[in-house]
Amino acid sequence: MSDPIIKVEDLWYQYPDSDFWALRGINLEVHRGELIALIGQNGGGKSTLAKNLNGLYKPTKGRVLVEGLDTRTTPTQEIVKRVGYVFQNPSHQIFESKVWDEVAYGPQNFGLPEDEVKERVEWALSLVGLQGFEDTHPYDLDYGKMKLLTVASVLAMKPDVLVLDEPTTGQDHKGRWILADLSKKLNKEGFTIITITHDMRYVAEVAERTILIANGQILMDGPTRKVLTDIETLKKAAIKPPQVVQLAYALRDKGVEIDALTVREALQQFAKYLKK
Repeated sequence: MSDPIIKVEDLWYQYPDSDFWALRGINLEVHRGELIALIGQNGGGKSTLAKNLNGLYKPTKGRVLVEGLDTRTTPTQEIVKRVGYVFQNPSHQIFESKVWDEVAYGPQNFGLPEDEVKERVEWALSLVGLQGFEDTHPYDLDYGKMKLLTVASVLAMKPDVLVLDEPTTGQDHKGRWILADLSKKLNKEGFTIITITHDMRYVAEVAERTILIANGQILMDGPTRKVLTDIETLKKAAIKPPQVVQLAYALRDKGVEIDALTVREALQQFAKYLKK
């Protein structure tokens, strides 16, 4: 495996003017091209960890290395170029009066020439499917498109790692799967994707690796199938696995062995089972 793009070494984080340790001894490596989900209850440390990965927060103890750069001593702007963060609430990120200007802001702030800014904006809008909305006021978009706009504005800075904070919150069924498909598409384009989410169905459909965090510590880190089917460990973090996993678990008492994370997998396995 290649050298990690992000390396977290014994990371402890304490909020200013607080005695509470939000993160306690986190050790973690993220490799280029991974598709990762960070899961856990509110207050468990997911977002705090993610904001340490892109320099928004600096470790209280330990260190975070991004492409070899120590976030404690490297200007945040340099880290943000490498690890982009898409906030949960679009209104916390959007501030321009046109879609084009919103997406162009980051590249312009980096001092890029206008022809490259134009190329990046067109590329990012194309990836998220917002061509034709360049002159639209962001707040005239529906919620789903506003979310896609925030993704485009970060993509235009071409970070190596993209952190998505609760991308499916407030989305309808269609919006959720547009974002799921977009995450897979971006990963194929070469982006390393880290998604913070409570949506276990989304995790099952999208993530290849899942990290379970509780009380500021990592409880599990491994292939998504292994993590989401470890019901006893999930209980310790007050996390319920996808309903399909719960069904499969319940059927074991009936002598039916189904190993499925998604509805599609369950249907395929039930079909084989019924043919026996």
